[in-house]
Amino acid sequence: MTTKQQHSVRPAFTLVELLVVIAIIEGGT
Repeated sequence: MTTKQQHSVRPAFTLVELLVVIAIIEGGT
């Protein structure tokens, strides 16, 4: 029953983390 709460704060953080990782890989190789 805690999947809904985690799904509310996951997408927001996942998007930011993905962007940071891509930026580091694209400009940090």
